[in-house]
Amino acid sequence: MRSILARNRSANLRLWIVAGTCLLGLATSAVANFEPMFSPTLEIKKAAAAIKIDGSVDDAEWQNAGRADSFVERYPGDNTEPEVRTETFVTYDDHNLYIGFICHDDPAEIRASMTQRDQFHGDDAVGVLIDTYGDAAWGYELYVNPYGIQKDFLWSSISGDDPGFDLIWESAGRITQSGYQVEIAVPFASMRFPNKDVQSWKVDFRRNRPRDSYKEYSWAAYDRNEKCIPCQFGTFNGISNVRPGRGFEIMPTVVANQSGSLRIPGDPGSPFDNADPEGEISVGAKYSVSSDITVEGSYNPDFSQVEADAAQIDVNTTIALFYPERRPFFQEGSDIFRTIFNSFYTRTVNDPQFAVKLTGRMNRLSVGFLSARDENTPYIIPLEERSIIRNTGESYVNVLRASRTFGGDNHLGFIVTDRRMEPEGSGTIVAVDGDLRLSRNYSVVGQYVKSHTKEPIDSSLSVGLENVKFDHDKYNAALDGESYSGDAFVCQFRRRARHLNFTVNYDHVAPSYRTETGYDPWSDYRNLTVYSNYIFYFEKGIFERISPALYADRRWNFDSEEKWTHINLGFDSNLKFAQTYFSARYGTGKESWGGIQFDNLWSAEMNIGSRLSDQVGYDLYFNRGRGVARWLLVEGNETSLFGALNLKPIDRLIIEPTISYARSTNSETGEELYSGYIARARVLYQANRELSLRFVVQFNDFSRKWEFDPLLTYRVSTFSLFYIGSTYDYDDLAVNPADPDNWKLTSRQFFMKLQYLFRT
Repeated sequence: MRSILARNRSANLRLWIVAGTCLLGLATSAVANFEPMFSPTLEIKKAAAAIKIDGSVDDAEWQNAGRADSFVERYPGDNTEPEVRTETFVTYDDHNLYIGFICHDDPAEIRASMTQRDQFHGDDAVGVLIDTYGDAAWGYELYVNPYGIQKDFLWSSISGDDPGFDLIWESAGRITQSGYQVEIAVPFASMRFPNKDVQSWKVDFRRNRPRDSYKEYSWAAYDRNEKCIPCQFGTFNGISNVRPGRGFEIMPTVVANQSGSLRIPGDPGSPFDNADPEGEISVGAKYSVSSDITVEGSYNPDFSQVEADAAQIDVNTTIALFYPERRPFFQEGSDIFRTIFNSFYTRTVNDPQFAVKLTGRMNRLSVGFLSARDENTPYIIPLEERSIIRNTGESYVNVLRASRTFGGDNHLGFIVTDRRMEPEGSGTIVAVDGDLRLSRNYSVVGQYVKSHTKEPIDSSLSVGLENVKFDHDKYNAALDGESYSGDAFVCQFRRRARHLNFTVNYDHVAPSYRTETGYDPWSDYRNLTVYSNYIFYFEKGIFERISPALYADRRWNFDSEEKWTHINLGFDSNLKFAQTYFSARYGTGKESWGGIQFDNLWSAEMNIGSRLSDQVGYDLYFNRGRGVARWLLVEGNETSLFGALNLKPIDRLIIEPTISYARSTNSETGEELYSGYIARARVLYQANRELSLRFVVQFNDFSRKWEFDPLLTYRVSTFSLFYIGSTYDYDDLAVNPADPDNWKLTSRQFFMKLQYLFRT
């Protein structure tokens, strides 16, 4: 009996050894068989019927779809095997391109927010990147979070991602027991692609998975020594007999508002006057002349922003501030008009009565034309050490832009802008620009601009400017009808690679250069700038990457007088817990302001931020140094702080408080030169995909001002919406700083907007 048992035990042991060896062999084989796919190809078949977009990829219509599941981790890993599996399905019918994702994961770890479109951050998400012409010039980027919320961009080789771009498409998502699923339908009517029978598009699929590290997976593997990302996409084949979008869109808008303000600004005893309610109707229209060219126009447009700009600390700034564009009419197609010099800054078209825009993307050629009549024109006068802003009333603006890509990742282009002011005055620029790729790592980028200015004549706007001279005292800053020309030039030599990156930059702006449609707040300078960093990647330890960096710049005016020199050393790093980043810089320098030389300047700064969980994230910035109080022309010991929190108590409530602080004291006497802070909180509640409530409160300690801005929005689709809101501004009208606070409501506005898009 013992012998039989012994033989059985021996046989069982051999079976376990054989089974274990087989399992180990299978596991080893699975690891060994993982192979990144460079430039993969996917064949697509037509669906038997239209697919209902409900977030379920289990429908029968998906069974014959093309399937891609060989994803790689492209960040922080370098084409390594992902921790979780992703499956993508692609098919089409006569009207739509359909894409489905099955994302395997622990549903308890999935991060998702119920927000308005384009407003989720730090969520799990899937995306598709489509270059329909396959020339790496521009392409669509469509992302969806697990709740089906959309975010879209238009990428271009000149300007990168354009977050203001909005495409009309459909999406849905749902969290399942094994992860989450997403369905996407992109109408061919919304897209631009070659008008031919069989399509071949460059495409990549993405999956973002934020945990302790922010992980990004992709269908295509990428070479970090190749700077052209779209050149490494995969390829769709098999889409046939579909046609790009053509049609007509009309978008009527009804706007109403009622405002009030103090009768005498700044007078605490002044009565508060309420104006009569006002209402306007505006009409916007868009017509696709062909699959490549679109004309868009708007009469009496409502170009107001739904949300006011966040206040910036400008107490030690001598130039006009730059604010991002948030108005939809100017956001769409903004990549076409963008250049290295910001030769068309759309915020200079301040209050147009009408506007017309033509944009075209014809294979490798992009063109844009914009014309508008502006009723309140900002006029920027750039000088050597500061800029001056005036409002010159009505003007006509015309902008023409064209650029063409060629070869692999190269482009050449030009831009012409012209502003005609009433009753007289003009500003015109003509510019050429290009990006030439020398090799897979090196490129040269540049732009040359020529300007001609004829000042308007307005003595009421010239008070105090008659004695402000420039260009060797040949001209003054007064608006007295002077005419002059100038030029601007920038050239950059760049290296982009896996480890070593650098940019060598030279640029100049002549004393008499001026653009009334761009953002050029300085003049009379020559800059030489060098930036370089080296990236170390780590598979073990707490760091994902560390990147030491060097930044140095020097500025002269056109008389060869040195204006400043700075040298900065520092590093950036990403850590493997809580998506933490950390960076530090130390720099020294010297500057000349108002003819006074300041030689002992230094600065030390630190940035740190984390996403501690799906509910809590933070960002902190600290700077300490010795700088110049530019309006007082003295050295100051400067301190600045910035802090931001991102709080999400529940998946549909986001609270975003921020605070900025700045202080400077005289480095010799200790006297306070300036001190203050700006505190802001933005609260967003999303009841469902359509209905949301946003509330912004802001306090500016420098101007002693409170702002309260509630807004209720109901969004039917991308461009069809209703919102109603108000603004309240309270100012401290104490006569003397030592007096007790005297807060008064100084201005208030109620507003309403109803907008609906009709599309044929």
